[in-house]
Amino acid sequence: MASHLRLGSDAPDFEADTTAGRIRFHDHVKGSWAILFSHPQDYTPVCTTELGAFAKLEPEFTRRGVKLLGLSADELHDHEGWVRDIAEVTGGTVKFPIIADPDRKVAALYDMIDYQDPANVDRKKMPFTIRSVFFIDPKLKIRTILSYPASAGRNASEVLRIVDSLQTTDRHRVATPIDWQPGQDVIVAYDLPDDEAKKLFPSYRTIKPYLRYTSLPKA
Repeated sequence: MASHLRLGSDAPDFEADTTAGRIRFHDHVKGSWAILFSHPQDYTPVCTTELGAFAKLEPEFTRRGVKLLGLSADELHDHEGWVRDIAEVTGGTVKFPIIADPDRKVAALYDMIDYQDPANVDRKKMPFTIRSVFFIDPKLKIRTILSYPASAGRNASEVLRIVDSLQTTDRHRVATPIDWQPGQDVIVAYDLPDDEAKKLFPSYRTIKPYLRYTSLPKA
């Protein structure tokens, strides 16, 4: 039964076998941010490119206090061979755990099942997972959810950008505008009165009463 997870929901706990050994999810990510992202199947072209991209970006996620966890609806022994293929094809060495989920227990818990394409099933007629991404904060709250069909590869840099936005807006009373990148100006929180905004952001500028931009101190 799907969990009907929403932004702000508690991230469900689970135990699973992974390429890094058996883990209990909450214990594994305790005190860190986490990105949990699913893949339809091992030894498939789009998934291979995605895992390679995340492997190359892992140091950037680590620098931000984020743990990566992949998931694929195949057996553990398939993952172990696939990781070698990923390194050969993409040059990215996967060091983060990849969850083995052949029974779709974690996929069902996080509502990662493909209901759009009834033909997207394995040899046992079990549905494959879609490309889901869950952004989970150190309090184990789900902060962002992305879902892609099996045919559409994700943008790993966008996942990293969302982490930067979440962490920035948690530290400051701001929002991030469209296409924002770290170091660019941000938007003063809509509910922050002008007098308080002036104390927090002395150099903020008003475009409209509801749109105020400011720079942030460099980290």
